[in-house]
Amino acid sequence: MTDLPIPSADINDALDLDLDADQDAAETTTQEPRLWRDVGWTARVIKNVDDEGWAVEMIKDGEPEPALVGPWTMGRDKKNPKPLDTNAFNTLVKTASEVLRRHEQQLHAMLHKEVLVATASAAINVTLDIIPDDDFPYALLTAHDEDGVQLAQVQVRSNFTLTKTSASAWIEGDFRKPA
Repeated sequence: MTDLPIPSADINDALDLDLDADQDAAETTTQEPRLWRDVGWTARVIKNVDDEGWAVEMIKDGEPEPALVGPWTMGRDKKNPKPLDTNAFNTLVKTASEVLRRHEQQLHAMLHKEVLVATASAAINVTLDIIPDDDFPYALLTAHDEDGVQLAQVQVRSNFTLTKTSASAWIEGDFRKPA
């Protein structure tokens, strides 16, 4: 096999791509006393509107609202805020990520309900998944057997209440849409 020489233009293009990637990474990272941007997050120290102190807000890239807003420490002069640093930023990212994770878990719990109904022949898992559409909210009532095979699915009102009693009634009614 013969090694072919790579034209110098191709090498220069490859080097330019690497330099562009490094430059993009540098542009997305900001480390200023009151503004840090890195790893998909922005920390901004702002004047606290509720009192005379300072606050810090954590915004996940692409999100319009902060995931976390909390008080921020005053500096030594008791007038200006303490500057952000690596440890503080990392702690804020961890805390804000945890807040978002808990919010997602809470939302999932509100929009997804599940009950297990024991019938004479098998156990049936009934789920209710609420679809919070702005114009036409609804829910999907679904039944699965013990092996996870879907037995039935119907669309119901978004305010349908799933209980063992309502699930049993749906199963006993041959999975007809509840009234």
